[in-house]
Amino acid sequence: MGDKRNEELNVDEAIGEKTVKKLEFRGGVFVAAVPLVFFIVWAITLSVAGLVTEEALVLGMVMGVAIGLLFCKSKWSDYAQSLFSGMAQPIGVIAVIAWFWAGMFAKLLSAGGLVDGLIWFGFQTNLQGGTFVGLTFILSALFATAVGTGYGTVATFGILMYPAGVILGADPVILLAAILSGAVFGDNLAPVSDTTIVSATTQDADVPGVVRSRFKYSITAAIPALILFVIVGGGGDIGNTQVINDLQGQVSPNGLLLLIPFVLVLYLALSGHHLLTSLTWGIVASIVMIFLSGTPLTEVLAIYKDDAGNAVVEGALMSGIGGYFNMAILILFILAAAHLMEVAGTMEVIKNYFLKKINNVVRRAELSIFGIVAFLNVFITINTAAEIAAAPFVRKIGEEMKLHSYRRANFLDTVSSSLGYIFPWSGGVLLAWATIQGAAEEYNFLPVINPTEVFPFVFQGWGLLIVMLIAAITGWGLRYEGKNGEEVKPQDYTGK
Repeated sequence: MGDKRNEELNVDEAIGEKTVKKLEFRGGVFVAAVPLVFFIVWAITLSVAGLVTEEALVLGMVMGVAIGLLFCKSKWSDYAQSLFSGMAQPIGVIAVIAWFWAGMFAKLLSAGGLVDGLIWFGFQTNLQGGTFVGLTFILSALFATAVGTGYGTVATFGILMYPAGVILGADPVILLAAILSGAVFGDNLAPVSDTTIVSATTQDADVPGVVRSRFKYSITAAIPALILFVIVGGGGDIGNTQVINDLQGQVSPNGLLLLIPFVLVLYLALSGHHLLTSLTWGIVASIVMIFLSGTPLTEVLAIYKDDAGNAVVEGALMSGIGGYFNMAILILFILAAAHLMEVAGTMEVIKNYFLKKINNVVRRAELSIFGIVAFLNVFITINTAAEIAAAPFVRKIGEEMKLHSYRRANFLDTVSSSLGYIFPWSGGVLLAWATIQGAAEEYNFLPVINPTEVFPFVFQGWGLLIVMLIAAITGWGLRYEGKNGEEVKPQDYTGK
C-alpha cells in the first residue's frame, strides 16, 4: 500500500503538481538567466547570418535550458519541475489558442480571395506605395484594438496586407513594420487585450479607466508614426510591368466580400465579446462567404489519401493552425525559462536594488519602473509574460511613491507592448517573420524580411517608448493616489 502511495506521488510530481519554491544556481541568482541569454545570442547570431528557422530557434531554447541545468545547485528534478510549472502558466495557453484562431481566420480570408480583392482595390484607386503602408497601419491598429491581440493581428495582416502591399509598390520592410506598429497600438490600447488586462488587474485598476488614461500616449505616438509610414513606405518595386499586367487581368473585386467577416469580428470584439467568440463567428461567416462565392469548400478543409495511401489533411483551417506549431512550442519554452528567474530569486534582487536607488524621488521611481519593465522585456520576449514578471516590482515601487494605479499600469503596459514588437528576438517580430515565410510559399514573389531588418522602423513602438520616457522625466500625465483611490494631480497632492 505504501509503495503504491509513493508511486502516486511520483506520478503527481511528474505531471507538474509539485511546486518548487526556490532554486539555487552556481554563481548566484543571475545565472538563472543563462537559458534566456543563450537563446537571445543564438537567435541574433542565426538572424545576422541569415540562417534562422523556427526549428532552429526551438533548438536554441532547448540548448539554453539544458545548459542552465548544468549550473543548477538544487536537485535537477526541481529544475525540471520548475520548467514544467513555467510552461503551464495560463498566459502561454492563451497566446497559443489566440494564434490558432487568428491563423484560421486569416487563412480563410485569404482562401476567399481577400488579398486579390485588396490588390484590385489598390489598382482601381491608385492606392499604392506609402499610402497603402499608411492604410495598413491604420487598419492593423483598428483590428488589433478590436480583437485585443497583437499577435493575431500580425498573423492576419501578414497573410493579407503584406502580399497586397508588396505588389502595390510598398517597401516590404516598412510595410511589415507598419503591421507590427498597428499590433503595438492595439495591444497597448485594446480593452480586451491580455496586456491591458494584466497591467490593470496587477495594479488594482479598472480596465476602462486604464484605457481612457492611456489614449493620450497612444495617439501622441501614432500620429507621427502614420506620417512617417506614408513618407518612407513607398520604396518598393512597382515597376515589374509583366507582374502588374498579369495581376490586373487575374484579380477581381469578388474577394472584397470577405470584408464582411472582417467587419463582423471588429464589431463583436468592440461590443465586448470574447476574442475567441468574435473570431469563431468570423470563421463561420468566412466559410459561408466562401461557399456563396463558388470557391470549392476543399479550400476550407480537405481530407483524403494521396496516391501512396497516406492520409492528407489540408485547407485553410489546417494551414491556419499548422503554421504556428513551432512558435507555440517556442513560447512555452520561453515562459519556462523566465519562470526559472522567478524561482531563483533573480526578480527579487532586481526589485530591492531599484528601491534603494529611488530614495523617495518620484522621477527616479518612474524612470526605475520604465527601466525594470524594459529590462525584463529584453529577456522575456513575450510581452504579456514580461508584464507578469514586472508587475510586482511596478506595484511595489509605485505604491511606495503613491503613484495612481492607472499611471503604474500605463508604464507597465506601454513599455511591454512596444518592446514586444521591436527586438529581433521578440515574440511579435519572430511571429511576423514566420507568417510572411508562410505567405511566401503561396506567393513566390514575396521577399522574406529578416527580423534584424525591421526593428528600426517600428515607429509606433519607438514612439511610445519616447513618449513614456518623456512622461517619466517631465511628469506629463503624473497622477497620485487619493484617499479614496481617485486620481490627484501633482499640484493638488498633499502628501502621503
